[in-house]
Amino acid sequence: VEDISLRIDRGEYVAVVGPNGSGKSTLLRLMLGLNRPDSGQARLFGAPSHRFDDGSRIGYVAQHASASKEMPITVREVVKMGRFPHVGFGWLSDADWEIVDEALETVGMSEFANRRVTQLSGGQRQRAFIARALASEADLLVLDEPTVGVDAESVDAFYDLLQALHDEGITVLLIEHDLSAVTEHAERVVCLNREVYFDGPTAEFVQSDALSRAFGTAATFVGTDR
Repeated sequence: VEDISLRIDRGEYVAVVGPNGSGKSTLLRLMLGLNRPDSGQARLFGAPSHRFDDGSRIGYVAQHASASKEMPITVREVVKMGRFPHVGFGWLSDADWEIVDEALETVGMSEFANRRVTQLSGGQRQRAFIARALASEADLLVLDEPTVGVDAESVDAFYDLLQALHDEGITVLLIEHDLSAVTEHAERVVCLNREVYFDGPTAEFVQSDALSRAFGTAATFVGTDR
């Protein structure tokens, strides 16, 4: 990515879109301090991203998390990990477990609390990882292509959940390949292909030619009724 300048404020719901290899995940990793820029700077909650150390403020769901089948632990154990930034790897208090169980209830996964993650559908696994983020009491929820491997019905339910969390004040930043989901749910769109082709309200993005320019081909949005 090059010559990118943007700011995401508290309470926004922002989607980053662009073709494969356009730098979306790279930009996200720079924002989170997982990578350092060759030039310029990235800041997170006002601090240099690579020095930011309050992991409890960020709920990060990495790319393909919902497709992972290599975690032979229960849903409740996954969500418990969200408390680690607060308590380390020690024992959780009753108050911590209450937060874990509230997170499970919020995402509608209480009945699956004792089920192994490997036994869940893609949509259910994604909810478990979001519950983990909620258990950390994060201010910022960051998701990298969260609906990969998730069936259409679960995608709708997933975005309903994201909207509810955003309505409660959580800042949402996601990379998404499903443009119809982006235009239906996100408030702001950043369209990227190494550089920013558009950054603004979703309605204006739909009316612009940014998608065609970023993808290098003609593109048309098709509306859907839910």
